[in-house]
Amino acid sequence: MDGTGARRHAGTAYVVAPEGGEGPGVLVLHAWWGLTPFFREVADRLADAGFVALAPDLFGGATADTAEEAQALLAGTDATAMVNLVASSVQVLRRLPVTPDGAIGVLGFSMGASLALRAAARDPEDVAAVSAFYGTTDVDFAPVRAAVQAHVAGRDELEAEDDAALMEAHMRLVGLNVTVHRYPGAGHWFFEEDREAAYSPTDAAAAWDRTVAFLRRHLDTTS
Repeated sequence: MDGTGARRHAGTAYVVAPEGGEGPGVLVLHAWWGLTPFFREVADRLADAGFVALAPDLFGGATADTAEEAQALLAGTDATAMVNLVASSVQVLRRLPVTPDGAIGVLGFSMGASLALRAAARDPEDVAAVSAFYGTTDVDFAPVRAAVQAHVAGRDELEAEDDAALMEAHMRLVGLNVTVHRYPGAGHWFFEEDREAAYSPTDAAAAWDRTVAFLRRHLDTTS
């Protein structure tokens, strides 16, 4: 990474730094489609906003175009290895010379949202902020120290409303700093412009602005 905003692969991850060369670290965890161009673009947008973004390839180069392909891809993945890859990616991002000596943020989508929340529970000292898009988990939130932002689709065909409500209640019960944004007319994948049937430009723009503001508020932006 040369600090000039150049994009490149780093092993099994996509890494990008802002024009200034340094910034708070944000881990980007893709949905079950794999590390597609869209999720690389999310990392690029974070760099444009002043963050150092690292997007690990959780499926080892494989991607899916349809839900059926994605389900098969996920079913053939070693879940433990994927969780461990996220954990090692947290440590790599924290130790990059262009990120501050502090905890990082994690931005996750659907499957990636669940993994992001699990990372905050597994490594509470290393994760300061989690922004989770249309994803839930039943992880024990008691160890989590991160601030949490959840983006919940009002017409989500994959995540039950009760699961999102239960997760929010659990987080509040253990005293987490949690903010939930609901998008009443949106469905699952509303943020992803390459999912044309689900993409909601207005909701996606609002969610992005909220995400960037949230990450700036909770990460070290003094470096």
